[in-house]
Amino acid sequence: MTLKHLLPAAFAAAIAFSSQALAEPDLNKIGFVYVGPAADYGYNTSMDLGRLYLEETMDGIETTAFENIPESAEVEQVMERLINSGHGIIFATSYGYLDYAISLGEKYPDVKFLHAGGLKTSANVGTYWADSDDGMYLAGMVAGAKSETGKLGFVGAFQIPQLFRSINAFTLGAQSVNPEATVTVVWTGGWWEPQKEAEAVNAFADEGIDVIAEQVDSPITIAQTAAKRGVFMIGKDVNVMDRAPEAWLTGVSWNWGPMMKELVEEIHAGTWEPSHVRSDLAGGAAVLDPFGDTVPEDVRADVLAKKDAITSGSFDIWSGPIIAQDGSAIVADGEAMGMEAVETMDFLVKGVVGSTN
Repeated sequence: MTLKHLLPAAFAAAIAFSSQALAEPDLNKIGFVYVGPAADYGYNTSMDLGRLYLEETMDGIETTAFENIPESAEVEQVMERLINSGHGIIFATSYGYLDYAISLGEKYPDVKFLHAGGLKTSANVGTYWADSDDGMYLAGMVAGAKSETGKLGFVGAFQIPQLFRSINAFTLGAQSVNPEATVTVVWTGGWWEPQKEAEAVNAFADEGIDVIAEQVDSPITIAQTAAKRGVFMIGKDVNVMDRAPEAWLTGVSWNWGPMMKELVEEIHAGTWEPSHVRSDLAGGAAVLDPFGDTVPEDVRADVLAKKDAITSGSFDIWSGPIIAQDGSAIVADGEAMGMEAVETMDFLVKGVVGSTN
């Protein structure tokens, strides 16, 4: 295994491979590209744990990972470097890498590209994703029950469908136990912005918001700042309960390894076809993290009962009625949102204080 640390300032020197001969794609050589540091204890860590799972459970493979690669033309150059060194499978793990993967897929038809999320495929580019919405709904139930003010906060990176999904699911879960609950959103404009994240938590605490959820690449800053301010937090991507146990209520983690392994095995067997592969809480790729010590037993019981209803298929968090911020009906009573509608979500539900643009 090789882990490459590529920072934009040193990028030009790192891609000096043009004089090398193009190696034949080797399906046992698997490349990973991360938008942030693999040791962020958040999203990129979750993806790297998937990579490590492949190494631990599959014989004869070799993995290489590049980290800190922006969602820009630079990622195309990094993936091309992997291709030039013989990597036959590439996991492009960040939201903004998809168009670059599609472009390279046309240029290198024998290389298989697996992109994290999105609704585009091509002859050799497919997507994979673990829906964490159900877990965020359950976490919202905990937050709504635990909050004394009914005022919740959410720190988000970008105004994109994946974030709208998490915010809306969290809000609907909170409102299922406290119909008057509100969720105020602050956007940081970056996947990893520790200073802005700390400022957001402090501003929330000053406003009387007593439970804070998040979807940025690393929950560490938010968890530790929440603990300092005496408010509670909901984790995301990786369980960081031990980093701020006094603030921790629960969280939603990702378990990418088994899904990644299945995709690689299909490619090796020649049975893989580009498609949109999805898993969720029921499939085990999304995980509801342990409850914090301050979560009452009756709240735990209610949440776990709802989890059973979700995983058995008897409850769909995206079933109507779902009402947008402006009061318009998005989903009517008795209906439910399909996959494409969920994955292209562009609205916030009633009770969310924040903008979609």
